Amino acid sequence: MITYQITSMAIGVGLAAIILFLVRRDHLHGPYALWWIGAAATVALLGLFPRLFDVLANKMGVSYPPILAIVLGFGLLLLKMLTMDLDRSRQERLIRRLAQRLAMLEARESPSPSQALPPPGATEKIASTDPTALDLVATAPRRGRDRE
Repeated sequence: MITYQITSMAIGVGLAAIILFLVRRDHLHGPYALWWIGAAATVALLGLFPRLFDVLANKMGVSYPPILAIVLGFGLLLLKMLTMDLDRSRQERLIRRLAQRLAMLEARESPSPSQALPPPGATEKIASTDPTALDLVATAPRRGRDRE
């Protein structure tokens, strides 16, 4: 085996091991891990069979095979950025809707000025017929020395 084959194969296997470790420790979640596992598998595969890439480049009409790797890598980076932006947009939309629902619940359940707030440290819950109502005792602002 040629040394660059061993090096690229070691990089691919090492990257795959790190990704699996991060997934196992719950630092990297499933859909994101699939992208990285795919990248690690590609690096390991090209490390094992470097002529495969030369054949692929020749069939695609690319005269200098390393350029194909750069173009494909750049295309995958753009695709990854697009999927990340789509996911981030979905999360922002969800957060905005949750904030609106929370504001509606707080507006519906806000105590009238005539009601007194329970003393600090009280564990009683304000009774409500709405099962989605918030626990106003837990969310009420603390007074005086109880603030942290």
